[in-house]
Amino acid sequence: MTIHSATPVPVEILPENAPFSSEQRSWLNGFFAGLLSPDSNPPGMSALDGSGAAPIADAGAQEEEAPWHDPSMEIAERMKLAEGKPLQRRMFAAMAQQDCGQCGYLCATYSAAVAEKREPRLNLCSPGGKETFRMLKTLALELDTAAAPPAQVSAPAIVDANTGPSRENPAHVTYLSRRRLNKGKSEKHTFHIEFNLSGSGLSYVPGDSFGIYPRNDPRLADAIIALLGARPDAQVNGKSLHQCLVEDCALGPAPDSLFQLFSYMSGGETRRKAQALASGEDPDGDLDRLDILGALHKFSGLRPGAEAFVEALDPLQPRLYSISSSPRRDPALLSLTVDTVRYRIGQRERLGVASTYLGERINDGEPVRAFIQKAHAFALPADPTTPVIMVGPGTGVAPFRAFLHDRAAADAPGKNWLFFGHQHRESDFFYEEEFEDLRTRGKLQRLTLAWSRDSGQKIYVQDRMRETGADLWRWFEEGAHFYICGDAKRMAKDVERALVDIAAQHGALTTDKAVAWVASLKKAQRFQADVY
Repeated sequence: MTIHSATPVPVEILPENAPFSSEQRSWLNGFFAGLLSPDSNPPGMSALDGSGAAPIADAGAQEEEAPWHDPSMEIAERMKLAEGKPLQRRMFAAMAQQDCGQCGYLCATYSAAVAEKREPRLNLCSPGGKETFRMLKTLALELDTAAAPPAQVSAPAIVDANTGPSRENPAHVTYLSRRRLNKGKSEKHTFHIEFNLSGSGLSYVPGDSFGIYPRNDPRLADAIIALLGARPDAQVNGKSLHQCLVEDCALGPAPDSLFQLFSYMSGGETRRKAQALASGEDPDGDLDRLDILGALHKFSGLRPGAEAFVEALDPLQPRLYSISSSPRRDPALLSLTVDTVRYRIGQRERLGVASTYLGERINDGEPVRAFIQKAHAFALPADPTTPVIMVGPGTGVAPFRAFLHDRAAADAPGKNWLFFGHQHRESDFFYEEEFEDLRTRGKLQRLTLAWSRDSGQKIYVQDRMRETGADLWRWFEEGAHFYICGDAKRMAKDVERALVDIAAQHGALTTDKAVAWVASLKKAQRFQADVY
C-alpha cells in the first residue's frame, strides 16, 4: 500500500500520452493537484512552482475536496455534497462526472469554462442531459452577481495540440461493414462495425474513443413533419426541414425551449402545463414519454412554424464509442462494438440514434463525419512487461479487444487477464474465437467468464473476481494495472466494491485501509475506468 506524505511532490495526474503538449500537461497536472489539494487557493488558482508541482496531502484528503466526482451518484446527492462551495465547484458537481469528453472538456474544465464565461453553451453534457442543463442554468444566474474570479491562465479543453480533424471540425471516414456478434436467439443485437480511415487525417491509440455524428431516422423526421403540418421542403437555414431534422436536430427528449415555445403559442390550462414542463415539472406524469414526437402529440393543437420549431430544438450531438481495434494491426482500419438500443415507453418503440444508424440504417461505403477523442486517463501502461487486468462485460469489452491486439502485435511480455460477461455463453460470447486464439498463442494468460442467464443463479464479473481473489491479489502485488469499462451506475460500482473486499480478505487490510488501497491505485494510474 502506498503511503502519501504531506511533503510537496510532483503530481502526475495526466498520463504522458494525454493529448497535450508537455507545457500544457505540466500546467494541467498542477492545476488539478492544486484544485484538489485541501490547502488549495480559491477555485481555478493552484499553488504552482515552475515545474507544475503543487503541495498535496494524503489521498483521502484529496478525495474529500471533490467527493461528488463519482458517476454513480445522483445529481441531488452531488449537489448536496457541494453545498456552500464556490460557484465553479457547484457547477462541477452538476456535471455527470464521467469525464467522457463528449463536451470537448473534462467535467472540471467544462465547469471552469462556464464559470469564467469562456463557454456560453450550457447543454454540452450529454450524459447529464436535462438535469445538468437545468442545474447549470440555475447556477449561471449567479454569474452576474458573483465576484470576478482571480486572473488566471484558462484551463484548456480536451483538444489535440496540433490542428486537424476534431469535434468541431470532423473528418470524413468510410463506413465499411458490420457483422452481428450475437448468435442464435440472443435478445441482443450487437455489431462489430468497421471504418476505413484512409485519407481522413485521423489516427488513434488503444484507449481512445471514436466520435461520430449520426443521422436521425428519416421515418421519425417524416412523422414529426406530419404532426407539424409542414412541408418537408420548407427552407430552414438553407436546408429543407426534412434535412434539418435528419442531420442537425436532436429528436430525443423534448428540451425546455420547446415547451417554452408552446407556452408562448397557447393560453389557459395548455399554457400552464407547457410552462410547468419548461421549468422541469411533470404535471401529468408523462414526462418520460415526451420526446419530440411525444411532445407534438401532447400539444397537438399547436403548430409552430418550421423555423421557430427548429430553433427550439437542441443540436444533434456526436456520440462517442470505445475503439475496439489496434492501429498496430492496420492503421487505416478502426472498429467499434455497438449494441443497438431499442426499448418501449408507453405504446411506442424508441430507437437509439447512433446505435441504430450504425447497426441498421447506414450502407457500406457511405461517408461518416467523425473524429478521435483522445483518452485523458485510459491507456495501456508504458512498460510492456506490466501485467494487465481488464474487466469489460458486454460491449465494455471493446477497448480490451484493442488492448489485447495491441499487446500481441507489439509482442509485449506482460501478462493479460480478461474478465468478460453477458447473458448467455451460447449466444453472447463476443469475439470468442479471437480470444481463444490469443490464449493459444500465449497472449491472453487468463480469461474469466460470467453468464447471468445460464442458470438459476445470476453470475456477474464481480462474483468471478471474488472467486479468483487470491490470484488477483498476487497480480496486484506484481504491479498489475486494473481497467474497467462499462456501466457506471451499477457494474463499475460493484466491481470497485469487489476490489475492496479482495484487498480486505487477501491483503489482510481493514475495510478503511482497503478503500484507501483502491484510492492509491487510482492515484498511481493503476486503476483506470472508461464508464458511461
